[in-house]
Amino acid sequence: MDSILYYIHDPMCSWCWAFRPTWQGIKIRLPANISIQYVLGGLAPDTEEPMPLTLQQKIQGIWKKIQKEVPRTEFNFDFWDKCHPRRSTYPACRAVIAAIKQGKVFEEAMILQIQRAYYLQARNPSDDATLISLAVDLGLDRIQFINDLNSPETHAALTWEIQLSQTLGATGFPSLILKQLQHCYPLHIDYNSPLETIKQIKALS
Repeated sequence: MDSILYYIHDPMCSWCWAFRPTWQGIKIRLPANISIQYVLGGLAPDTEEPMPLTLQQKIQGIWKKIQKEVPRTEFNFDFWDKCHPRRSTYPACRAVIAAIKQGKVFEEAMILQIQRAYYLQARNPSDDATLISLAVDLGLDRIQFINDLNSPETHAALTWEIQLSQTLGATGFPSLILKQLQHCYPLHIDYNSPLETIKQIKALS
């Protein structure tokens, strides 16, 4: 019976951004009987409140820590001067869901668009205007995307994915969980190499 590899993530999670190259390496090495399912974990709920300075400094500290531990990871620290940060990632999560409504092929493309905007271009994916611009850049239908972005169905879909991530036992982002039959196995992540994760998967298969 086929197995499922769940990738629990948030498009505005900095560790997920650092993990991206290794995740690509894992995907191309996966055994053929294992399918991939992305699950949006929802890092931070909706808010219009500005991010407190102490939290801004904490997140910048995380970016610097990542650069030491995963040296190939790029961050544009201009974000903290050019944007008005909010601790809100649910809009970016909903943008991924809205993009999928126009084709499954847009799922990973939208995730990457959000990450590049946030981490490289100093744009704020907590803002709907940024997300709409990214969708248009991807070639999505603008009106449909706007209608889907904050629709009740999209809100419900995100709630379902967050609950699924909790049911699967995700303890942070990113998390990789291999499901075989009715058993779920959390996998250790090496941010600098896909080989450790692939070794675990093969040992469980």
